[in-house]
Parts: sequence; structure tokens; C-alpha cells
Amino acid sequence: MRRREFLKTTGAVAGLAWLGQAADLEAAPSRRPDILLIIGDDMTWRDCEPYGSAEVKTPNLARLATEGMTFDAMFTATAMCAPTRQQLYTGMFPVRNGAYPNHSKVYPDVKSIAHYLKDLGYRVGLAGKKHFGPPASFPFEFFPGRDHDGGAGKDLQFDAVEAFVRRDTNEPYCLIVASNQPHSPWNRGDASAYDADKLTVPPHLVDCPETRAALMKYYAEITYLDGQVGQCLDIVDRSDRRDSTIVIFTSEQGAQFPSGGKWTCYDTGLKTAFIVRWPGKIQAGTRTEAMTQYVDVVPTLIAAAGGNPETIETGRPDAQGDMGFDGLSFLPVLLGQARKNRDFVYGVHTTRGIIRGSACYPIRSIRSSRFKYIWNPNHASVFYNVVSTGPNAMLKVWARHAENDAHAAFLVRRYQYRPAEELYDVQEDPFELNNLAGQGEYDEIKARLRTELLAWMHQQGDEGINTELRAVERQRPNRQWKPYSPHRSRP
Repeated sequence: MRRREFLKTTGAVAGLAWLGQAADLEAAPSRRPDILLIIGDDMTWRDCEPYGSAEVKTPNLARLATEGMTFDAMFTATAMCAPTRQQLYTGMFPVRNGAYPNHSKVYPDVKSIAHYLKDLGYRVGLAGKKHFGPPASFPFEFFPGRDHDGGAGKDLQFDAVEAFVRRDTNEPYCLIVASNQPHSPWNRGDASAYDADKLTVPPHLVDCPETRAALMKYYAEITYLDGQVGQCLDIVDRSDRRDSTIVIFTSEQGAQFPSGGKWTCYDTGLKTAFIVRWPGKIQAGTRTEAMTQYVDVVPTLIAAAGGNPETIETGRPDAQGDMGFDGLSFLPVLLGQARKNRDFVYGVHTTRGIIRGSACYPIRSIRSSRFKYIWNPNHASVFYNVVSTGPNAMLKVWARHAENDAHAAFLVRRYQYRPAEELYDVQEDPFELNNLAGQGEYDEIKARLRTELLAWMHQQGDEGINTELRAVERQRPNRQWKPYSPHRSRP
């Protein structure tokens, strides 16, 4: 199946939609929107006010949501930093672009948003965290910032951000502000602003003193990130280009807790907060249920800038030789012209090569608006990583509580020992705790999702276990990975 035929079967918006969009946007160079993209780091999507949290203090995100559109079904395909950012910047899924393990790099000929928007007359900058490579594939103008935050000094230079926004007013800009928050270690913000005893522990976490103490620090760092969002909004609002600026906030993948966040294909890991403000174009205070993925962002921004994403070659063909994007522009959704974008979203996790990770534990997933199917090709192995085997691993703490807590015992075992197939009704079971895969009444749904997943894997050139075993080849040269064994086997 050719790529465009494949996209037509999985997306609800045809590629010709951009024609009407370009006319609506009056895409002369002087009218092209400026773009400010703010990226969090390891923040679970539901842990902020626009997504229903009554506990995590995020007034600036709440303000942005009242001024723009909040996405209720945006997904990254990988719950790890480097693969997530590189799919976001390239418009291609991780296995196809080459950056599917963590600390990875794309193939040498792959292009990114920096190329595409420069071709449209933009200056394109990035402040903060990188986590991508090689440099030729990401030719941003860089500003002072960090790839990891030790907690001391400035982690983002907002004077440089403001200077970039105000510079060269005769040409549009795209600036990515990539925070390190709330990635662990949780060393920013005021944890005393949160009372451990009053927190509501979600059901995919073990309710114990250690979890509550960790949540205090994690929530404090989200509030710190929210302050950075506020600084960015103030910079745009002080400029004379506020009304022509698209401001986007996204939270990246889920937090570094066991049982459903980072390093998994569950919604807590793959679903992401995504809020867009564009005065005069997006109706303020709105929400959308349109299913979208990070790979859709670059085509959308190209279309918003007056380009045609259907004509662009990405530098890397898919398995059928097509050079186009994996992503689908959701500009019609932003402009209120459409309510759907995709029928399915996909997930891919690579455990090989991560810190204290299993030697071979690939995970693949597909999700419709109601059901999630997860395939664990090497399920006979044990799944582990730094949160289960590290010196102060939270899963080890949970295991101690599991001796007298049945729910804790369920969560600990579920994290390490997975079945070949998992199926969840994500509407009725949003934390994906009740596996339906073994219930015969769901066999037809499971079979359909599996067929769609395998078709996507084929289009991506994804061979499952064989692709997992080649993962270390895709990591950056400074990564030296050695197999790690916790000296245990599956019971």
C-alpha cells in the first residue's frame, strides 16, 4: 500500500484540504504567522489545570487554554525524549526516521522543520533542550540552554528568547523553547506549596508515602514550568506581533513513574497536552477531540505558513519508497473547518539501549477513539528499566508495599510481566488497568486493530524484534550501551 493510500485509510482529512486553507490564510510573506512552540519534558498530560487537575497549579496554561484550542487526543508515538522530539521536528515516525531508541539520531538525509520553514522565509531558532542528531538534520539557530538541568542557575535564557522574537521584524520566525521541566531529578519549584497528605494519587500509582513525596516535587516542577510558559506568553504579548503569532504548548510524554508513564505505550505515556493560541484564526476557549499525533505538527505548520506539505520530500523514503510526511495537517481542525484528523494513532517503544533496560523488549500499539491494542512481541522476557532496577527505583519501593497491598502487587507485577496482547477500552478504563484481550467478545475488535497495526509497521519498515535488536546502531556515538541484567527471570 502506497503512503498516500495508507494515509487515506487512516486519516479523515484528504490531502487536498490545504488548498482552501492557503486561500483563507492570505499567505503572502508579510502575513505569515510567527510560531512559538513551548515543549515541556516528561510531564503527564493530565497534570495541569486545562486537563482537569484541581491540584497542580498551572495558571499560565489555564490562561493559554482560555485564549486558544485545547487538544484532547494528541499523541506522541514514543514515550522517550529523543524519539519524541525527532518525530515532532521531522514529521516522520521513529522507526522510519531512524530515531527510535532513546539518545538516538535520525538518518543522515532526514530533514526537519528547520529546513522546511527556512525554505518558506522563516528564521528558525531553538532555546533549551536538544536531544537530537545529527546537527545537519536540525539546523536551528541555537540559544543558551541545557540538555539536562542540575537545578542550579538559569536553565533557559529568556532575554535571548525575547531578543529573537523582536529581531528582524520584516521576516517571520519560528522559535522552539524546550524546557527541561519536569524531567527528573525534580529539583525546581517550591514543593512546600503542595501538601502530601491532601494529594489525590491516581489509580495507576501506588498510594504510599514515597509516591506522595515524589508527587510533591514533580508537581512543584510543573508549576515552575508553568512560570516559564508565562514568561514566553508575556514576551509575545509585549511584542507588536502578538496577533500574528501561533503559540503552542505541549507536555511531551508521561512522567517517570512506573506503571503507565514514560517508557510505555499506555495513554499516560503517549498522550500529551497540546494547546494552541492563534488570535483571529482559532476560536478562543475551545476544545477538540480530533485524534492527532506529533508527526502531524510539521505539516500543519507548513500549511499555516502558506506551504503545501503534500509536495515536500522528507529525505527518507518509507518502505514503499514514498518520500512524503507520515503526518497529516490538522490545520482544518484549528480553523474550525474539520472535527476529525485520524482514525488511529500509533505507538512504538524500544527498550534496548535505554538505561538499565531489558536487552530486547519491543512494544507496539494502535489506538482508536475508544480502544487501545498493545502487542508485546517478546513478552516471555521481563520488562525493566531504571525505574524498576535503579538504586532508588520506585518500583522497588512499591514492591515492599505490595506485601500487604493487593493493588500495589497488581501494579508491580503488571509493569514487569506483560502478556503478548493487551486490549483496553480507554473510554471506560482510561488508566488501562483491565486487559480485555482474552475476552472472546472483543476478538473482532482486537483482530481489526492488529491488522491495522501490522499494516502501519510494514509501511514504516518496522520488523518488531529484529528492529529492536538493531536499536543500538541508531544511538548517538557518545552512547555506550551494555546489556544489563537484574538477575531474574519471568516466573
